[in-house]
Amino acid sequence: MRAIVTGQIGLDKKQYINSAAALAGRQGEQIDVYHVGDLMYKEGPDVRPGKILDLPLSRLNSLRRAAFKDVIVEAKDSKNLIVNTHATFRWRHGLFAAFDYDQITKLQPDLFICLVDNIEVVHNRLHRDHEIDATLKDCMVWREEEILASELLTQSIPGSRFYILSRGRHIDTTSTLFRLICRHDMRKVYPSFPMSHVVDMPDVLAEIDHFRAELAKHFICFDPGDVDEKLLLERGIAAARDGKEFIDVAPHSFGGSKAAGADNIRVTVREILDIAGDIDGQIYMRDFKLIDQSDMIVSLVPELPGGVPGLSSGVERELQHAWEHTKEVYVVWKPKKHPSPFITETATKVFKSVDEALKYFEDKGMFTPKNLFGQ
Repeated sequence: MRAIVTGQIGLDKKQYINSAAALAGRQGEQIDVYHVGDLMYKEGPDVRPGKILDLPLSRLNSLRRAAFKDVIVEAKDSKNLIVNTHATFRWRHGLFAAFDYDQITKLQPDLFICLVDNIEVVHNRLHRDHEIDATLKDCMVWREEEILASELLTQSIPGSRFYILSRGRHIDTTSTLFRLICRHDMRKVYPSFPMSHVVDMPDVLAEIDHFRAELAKHFICFDPGDVDEKLLLERGIAAARDGKEFIDVAPHSFGGSKAAGADNIRVTVREILDIAGDIDGQIYMRDFKLIDQSDMIVSLVPELPGGVPGLSSGVERELQHAWEHTKEVYVVWKPKKHPSPFITETATKVFKSVDEALKYFEDKGMFTPKNLFGQ
């Protein structure tokens, strides 16, 4: 598969993509990687590092076209490749495109993948690596523009597919990128589970994490929990009530633990409150798009204290959306109380446990033999 990976500045896409390519190598596959930004600096050796976006648009476009021309020639016979670039830039020049249709057409990509990450982490990386004054709101708007432009770009190549993919704060999703390119026949799954109202229930959270991890072993998973800005908003609202101007957020490495040697990220409470509507709106948009790009949804409904089903309004809406868009809908129902007809009548099948669901999927031949775990 030939993929163009887009995403706003501040994602550290280069490191992420290189990790996916290295994983491919360990699995006996080769992914040729082209970082357009590096190639542009190579074309313009007089440009100081980190300053290329300050160039006049005419020269910036010429450097990009020269870099892309080299990619098209060198990648002519590549079976699997990733081109790391952007769909848009929002910089001192304002908002402008970062591609040319004629060159994209010559490259003939199969996939367009827009990478996303938690906005406070993107904001921190952006200011760490560049001299720019951008708010959390600016970063939220840029992300939305990048997703839309990438999706529209996909429509210029008949037969190509568009995906939104999170870098992942609790699970290493480089395996997802690898699978989309080298194991594209694997089933694509949207894991659905309650989030905000179970944050203070460690046993339930452990059950949810087990569910997510088991699905990730066997499928290409587009996990909504890999971007968790709702928690940032809730912390910001609580801090505002307490009269605080800042909160400190721990940057996380893959696996959910704090990145070794990393300092906490200080986030302005006022800026968090300014993006409250953006957070909710983008969660609504993004999660439905993740369902749309999946083959099926698998929802875990845990039993909460007092025997209450852990069925949030978000999970109910996700199940309904998946059903209405003709996806396969599977529900793992853990409570002793029987599910309502609104669950049973819109589900392909209901299971009593994660193990029961996994056995069913295996018996139905849904597990791809050639995956990361040698199964």
